[in-house]
Amino acid sequence: MTWATDSYWFEIAVVSIIYAVGNITFGHFEEHTPKIRRLAKYVLTMAIIVGLSAYFGRMVAMTILGLLFIPAIYIHAVILPKKGVNGWTGEPKEKYYEIRGWDKSKLK
Repeated sequence: MTWATDSYWFEIAVVSIIYAVGNITFGHFEEHTPKIRRLAKYVLTMAIIVGLSAYFGRMVAMTILGLLFIPAIYIHAVILPKKGVNGWTGEPKEKYYEIRGWDKSKLK
């Protein structure tokens, strides 16, 4: 038995792994985002990456997927710290909730 990566399951696996690791490490940044919105983001990303792979090839799809890390890194490494929020932990929570427009009473 050999491993084959010539199907769209490869793209599905890569996107799923990225989302799993992202939710484990950065899930606290989305704790009050509606579940349907989080699910829709995952499904949309999956559809875009598989679609790009189908029409333009795996290299294009994986390159674009990789480029999507740039805004995320910029937000967590530059924007949040400029606003006084730790980009890794989301603390202080009060400031982070204010940036997101979330109700601070949910902190209790």
